[in-house]
Amino acid sequence: MLVVDDDFMVARIHARFVERTEGFEVAGVVHTGAAALEQVAELAPDLLLLDVHLPDLGGLEVLARLRASEGPGAEVAVVMVTAERGADAVRAARHGGALQYLVKPFEYDDLAARLREVARAVGLLDAEEADQHTIDRAFGRTPSSGAPAASVPKGLSPETADLVLAVVTERGEVSASEAGEVVGLARVTARRYLEHYVTLGRLGVRLQYGSAGRPERRYRVR
Repeated sequence: MLVVDDDFMVARIHARFVERTEGFEVAGVVHTGAAALEQVAELAPDLLLLDVHLPDLGGLEVLARLRASEGPGAEVAVVMVTAERGADAVRAARHGGALQYLVKPFEYDDLAARLREVARAVGLLDAEEADQHTIDRAFGRTPSSGAPAASVPKGLSPETADLVLAVVTERGEVSASEAGEVVGLARVTARRYLEHYVTLGRLGVRLQYGSAGRPERRYRVR
């Protein structure tokens, strides 16, 4: 794996996290986008831990150039690790082919879980051909009743639903207002997505009481 972060100390911490995770090892650590492109071409790593904010090329630009290349960067698995919470950045990473998006600061277990998930998804597609069940698992679909996992009520978008769920997963617990702010939705709309996942059993809800007014609904992964 290649670790890319402009903060030398953070890069060392992330590298130690990777080394602690069974089945993963660090092939190199770099601190700029240009160096990331050079090292991917030279080392051909299986996985790239990529920050968004870099001093020269941003991480999203690095991702775009890798995917446009004909070398090893075209297929390298990418996990974005960044303090950037903007919905535009999240969308760009998703559309650019990043497999995970982890918001700093995070604990070791947060990163390890995502590394294992990426390894599982990539490993499922090692064969020359894959059946539909294997493809569904590689794309993160885990249907429980035969219905498509991405199906959402009329008026809601499956892609936006994925983003809302990712926000809850990354933050641990959110309100509808917080989720809406990250993804770029009105609070009422964000709540519709969150309540959809509550209905599916993917999210749980607790009520947080303040000094006055109605309690706030807080959503977390079950």
